[in-house]
Amino acid sequence: MDLTPIQNVKVKARQAGRQLNQNVQKYWLRALLLGVAIYMIHEKDLAIDLQLSNIPAAAIQLGSIAEPTTVRAQPAGMPSGRPAAAPVAGSGYQPAKALPTSYSGEAVNVSNLANTYSNLSNGQKGLANTEDEALRAEKRRKQLKYVNRFVKAAQAEMEKFGIPASITLAQGLLESNVGESKLATNNKNHFGIKCFSRNCKKGHCSNFTDDSHKDFFRIYKSSWDSYRAHSLLLNGSARYQPLFQLDRKDYRGWAHGLKKAGYATDKQYGEKLINLIDDLDLHQYDQ
Repeated sequence: MDLTPIQNVKVKARQAGRQLNQNVQKYWLRALLLGVAIYMIHEKDLAIDLQLSNIPAAAIQLGSIAEPTTVRAQPAGMPSGRPAAAPVAGSGYQPAKALPTSYSGEAVNVSNLANTYSNLSNGQKGLANTEDEALRAEKRRKQLKYVNRFVKAAQAEMEKFGIPASITLAQGLLESNVGESKLATNNKNHFGIKCFSRNCKKGHCSNFTDDSHKDFFRIYKSSWDSYRAHSLLLNGSARYQPLFQLDRKDYRGWAHGLKKAGYATDKQYGEKLINLIDDLDLHQYDQ
């Protein structure tokens, strides 16, 4: 029987309705589960957004500088750390057989160089003392352990070269991150002494960052050899000679003098040394 156009449309509509009904009955469970999953994902994203929005800006900024991972480009011939002095006899920025320089900066890559100041308390850094008591106590424990290990070496160097033991210990604490830096543990190098000789014997130095020669650091047989190298560095460089005119008990003058002589570019370097010496009573070892 032939159907009129209207009847034909109605038949097709009924067939489509029956097909839709069958599909709904067949796939309703899947559709429900999919809807639930989409809802849960949406709610989770919303919760994350809300949590992030509650983080103080200062905390985010602090986290962004806590573990820097890139090394800033340095001018040719200059080390990758903080020292920023011009080439001077004995300073280390010179050819083979010269006395080495010191890397005294905050490590820009924790895995290669030295110091992140992570074992200094906020008070020793000159910041508000916002750390909890347990964390401060742990940092102090590590610092005193380091001091007890090297105090006799620092005093022996003081008697031979005239460098206050308190200054040597404070610099060692900073430069080696209380002996925990890669440079201190791998190379026994507690003062970031660099090597600029291009004719090194095997085992004399090692590269910590890339293939550039400026990134080679001395390897010492012992940590105590590193302490002697530090004394030779200060004693043999013209820019540090004014310091030896000071009383060896004048650790404040020494700390500010090291900064003024270009030992480090950190504007607070002298204050950090003084804060460490005062907080840990390191001046008692200058007697």
